[in-house]
This record gives sequence, C-alpha cells and structure tokens, in this order.
Amino acid sequence: MTTILHITTPAAWDAARGAGAYRGDTLATQGFIHCSRPEQLAGVGNRFFRGTRGLIALVIERERISAPVKDEGADGDLFPHIYGPLNLDAVLRTVPFEPRPDGGFDAPAL
Repeated sequence: MTTILHITTPAAWDAARGAGAYRGDTLATQGFIHCSRPEQLAGVGNRFFRGTRGLIALVIERERISAPVKDEGADGDLFPHIYGPLNLDAVLRTVPFEPRPDGGFDAPAL
C-alpha cells in the first residue's frame, strides 16, 4: 500500500463527504489535486500553510484512487497529483495537521 496525503480543512472534507467526492481548491483552476508523500508533508505545510491552524491531512491509499495520479515536479522532487475528483473510499482517515507554537509544521503521526 502506498500512502499519499493532502492538506485541507475539516469544512472542505465535510463538504466532500456530502457531495460524494473531494475536489479541493485546485482541481477546477489547475486541473489536479495537490498531494504529498509522507516525507514531503511538513515541507509543504511550512511553505504554503505556515501558522495556519485548523487543518487536517487526508491519508489516502494511492492504489484506490479512481482518477489518474501522476508524479510531477521539478529538480527531482516529485509530488503526486490527482487528475480528477478524489473518490471518498480512497481516504483511509484524516489526521490533525496543526502547526507548532512558532507556526512551523512537523510530519503528523500516521
């Protein structure tokens, strides 16, 4: 099993469960949902969400995703991108993704 992660809010996840699929905030604008490998998550949090509270990480089983998943990036640092809505049954669980008091993130326990 290969696990990938996606940072979101509880409200966005609740909306996805009501809608039957998760689309995130970039599927419509960029054509894919940004994800990370477990070892990349803290870096992504620190770069794009520093100091933001109230986040969660979706823990996703890559092999269960219905939409195409491509590893893309630059300089050899590849990130998984989901090219379509994320089917809910691929999400194994959610975990809190809260910053430290200084605003930085550590990798959550999975």
